[in-house]
Amino acid sequence: MAGRLTHLDDQGAARMVDVGAKPQTARRAVARAVVRMSPETAAAVAAGDAPKGDVLGVARIAGIQAAKRTGELIPLCHPVGLDHCDVEGTVDAPAGTVTLVATAAVTARTGVEMEAMTAAAVAALTVYDMVKGLEKGVVVEAVELVEKTGGRSGSWRRDD
Repeated sequence: MAGRLTHLDDQGAARMVDVGAKPQTARRAVARAVVRMSPETAAAVAAGDAPKGDVLGVARIAGIQAAKRTGELIPLCHPVGLDHCDVEGTVDAPAGTVTLVATAAVTARTGVEMEAMTAAAVAALTVYDMVKGLEKGVVVEAVELVEKTGGRSGSWRRDD
C-alpha cells in the first residue's frame, strides 16, 4: 500500500476512502501558518491597534469555525465531530510575523490533519483580512502540518 494514493479507485477516479472497518483511536494534529508583514503592522496587531480590532482573537475563532467545517470544504475529507480544537497566535513584531498554531483532536476512524491545517489556514487568512487596511503586501508564507499522533500510521513530527 506504500506509495498508493488511497483517494483513487482502481480506474484512477477520485473517491472517498471507506474507513468503516478501521478502529476508533485517539488522534491529534498540530498545524502552523505564518503570516509575514511589516514590523509596524505586526506591532499594531500585538498592541491591538488594527483598524478592525482584535486580530488574534478573531483569527482564533475563525480557525476553530473552519476546523468544524473541514468536511464541507475539502471534497473527499470525512466529516468528524471534533473533541477539541484551538488556535493560538503569537506576534514577533520586529520580525514582522504572526504565527498561528492550530491543534485538533478526535477519537475517530480517521485523522484530523486536515482540520488542523484548515484551522491554521483560515486563521492566517483572517489575519490578512484584518490588517489589509494597514498594509496590502501581507503574505501567508506557510501552512504546514507540524505533528500528528494516532491511527494506523502512528506518530509523525516535522523536523525543522
